[in-house]
Amino acid sequence: MEQDVACVISDMSDMVVVDLQSAVKAEEAEEELLGSGRNLLNINQALFENEDDESGEDSDDDSGTDHGSGESSGTRLQRCQRLGGEGWNLPDTFQTSNLLFYERFKAYQDYMLGDCKPSEVKAFTADYLEKALEPCDWSAVWSTNIFDVVVEVEDLDLNELKACVKLALPLQSQTRGCEITEDAFNSLLEATQHKVPLLELQVVYKESGEFDQTALALEHLRFFYKHIWRQWDEEDEDDDFDYFVRCVEPRLRLFYDVLEDRLPAGLVAEYQSLLQSCSQCFQQFSELRSGLSADSDSELDNVSMVEGLKLYDQLEMFKRRLHIIENPLLRYVLTYKGSSRRQCVESRGLRESGMKMVHVVTGVCSSIQLQALLTARLTPLSASENTEIQFHKDPVAAVGACHQGDVVIVLPGTYTVSSSIFIPDSITIEGFGFPDEVVIENRHKGDSFVESTGADVQVSNIKFIQHDAVEGILCVRQGTLNMENCVLQCETTGVVVRTSARLTMNMCDLYGSKGAGLEIYPGSICSLVNNEIHHCKDGVLIKDFANELDGMPSITMEKNVIHNNECYGVILVKPGEEQNVHETEADPAGQTEDTQPEASSSSSKPEAHPSSSSAASPVEAAGIGCTDGDVASASGRKWQFGRQLSRNKEVSCSRPVQDLMQHQIFVSVQGNQFKRNGKGDFGVFFY
Repeated sequence: MEQDVACVISDMSDMVVVDLQSAVKAEEAEEELLGSGRNLLNINQALFENEDDESGEDSDDDSGTDHGSGESSGTRLQRCQRLGGEGWNLPDTFQTSNLLFYERFKAYQDYMLGDCKPSEVKAFTADYLEKALEPCDWSAVWSTNIFDVVVEVEDLDLNELKACVKLALPLQSQTRGCEITEDAFNSLLEATQHKVPLLELQVVYKESGEFDQTALALEHLRFFYKHIWRQWDEEDEDDDFDYFVRCVEPRLRLFYDVLEDRLPAGLVAEYQSLLQSCSQCFQQFSELRSGLSADSDSELDNVSMVEGLKLYDQLEMFKRRLHIIENPLLRYVLTYKGSSRRQCVESRGLRESGMKMVHVVTGVCSSIQLQALLTARLTPLSASENTEIQFHKDPVAAVGACHQGDVVIVLPGTYTVSSSIFIPDSITIEGFGFPDEVVIENRHKGDSFVESTGADVQVSNIKFIQHDAVEGILCVRQGTLNMENCVLQCETTGVVVRTSARLTMNMCDLYGSKGAGLEIYPGSICSLVNNEIHHCKDGVLIKDFANELDGMPSITMEKNVIHNNECYGVILVKPGEEQNVHETEADPAGQTEDTQPEASSSSSKPEAHPSSSSAASPVEAAGIGCTDGDVASASGRKWQFGRQLSRNKEVSCSRPVQDLMQHQIFVSVQGNQFKRNGKGDFGVFFY
């Protein structure tokens, strides 16, 4: 008996130390034998199983083959209850619309698209669906704007992204605004050859888990064509790039940034407007292109050719602007001007009575504080008879009640605000104490924390703490803001000085921005004296891509300490010259030391051109200034409404430079200190 036990133990020990590769091969062979009794595929198992369970990693490949257990233990997806009124008889479907970013990211990267090119997207998608979808014998709700009806899938036409279906009997349907009989549904199916778009099908819920992957694959397909794919994506002749990296990932991140309120509302509105305009332009361009003959020399075709070239140029402009917003890096350095066009809070001007008001903000005030306040501030300010005093508990309410010339005094304490602070008039806001004693903390999930548009605004002795404002802790949109002895603790983005605005910042401490600590726009005036800017992504970001109307910014920097920033202490953003762009396109790896002197010299030369001027327009390239016949001839040779090299190529890059302070945008520079900035003290970003 003891010998038998010993033999068993020995055999078990041998099994444990079997070579791993042999075990994997044996397991794969066993799976092939049992394949007929398993689900078709389980391509998204990693999305729903514990990430620590890596037992199947050794046999993973890019084909999406099912490496999980063949025995289904029930559905892993939630039920989506289809609630309706009286007479509602539709079955529940799978809940798939609430997937997380990483779930969609992994599905598109690992299973659906991989490293395909734009022209290969449809083929890769069809291959993915062939492996992921049950080929037949499953029920779905066919949903349109007019009706919902239950159908049974009999076959798939993946090249057209359609399914061959028949009505499920007894009839289960719900209509909106009309009555549709069973015969009418059958007639509709006959007219469509019993084929309906896969995008309009939602799999009927089954607890067995048999159709989980089918429901999930259809969700990925729907989301892709609704939020990721653009009609013009496969139009680009420059097809030799990874579509997932160039387009899918940025657009997916943008979708979730919008969903989670990480972007300003103005930027979101601008993007949606651009997307709609680009779609309309592409539609017009496609219709015009399809009606032209490449060999025709008629006057009508020549005119249409010119119009088509103009539409093409406009389409490329829309695509470039969309690309800037979709790309997180370009969005950060170039941002947008949409919110500056929105209607700001209107200035109230002087009171009709001529009275001036002193607004005191305090929650609880001791007698000692009140006496000190009277002696130091209220008595001097109230010396004239036309001055009154008001008390507030909220700094937002105090600023909102101000007219031109009023003074807001904030007593020591921490004030939590839930809305933005707008300053449209020339007023003074001062903390009665040290900045660390007078704290205004923002918990508002809005575009900005403090916005100033007043002609002459004074802010001093206050600490601002920003949490969720996505556009900046402080934005000077127009007018002048003078800030002294303040602390600006950022969590998202820092101080923004818009075109034509003026900022004077003296003895302030600015830190914590995930973007630039200070963003300076073309045409603005900025004076920085005795400040500390640290622990931001970039210290000071200067945008030198002005057009002829904006002009260059005018900057004074004296005795500032800019240190411990992740990237650069001071970075200049400007459009790359056309030659540099083409060199970058031809040789992406050409960012060598040989090119750095050129970047340094270019940084000392002002650029006053809009971003769209970095490449010649197709209209100019085809010779719009010539006769119609010349235009048609040129366009016929170069472009039967084909495409030039895309402007959306990744040509942006940043380069460290030795010094930016000789650039003519700096009016006065002296006594500044730069320490421990990650990529260097100075840099230039070309886009």
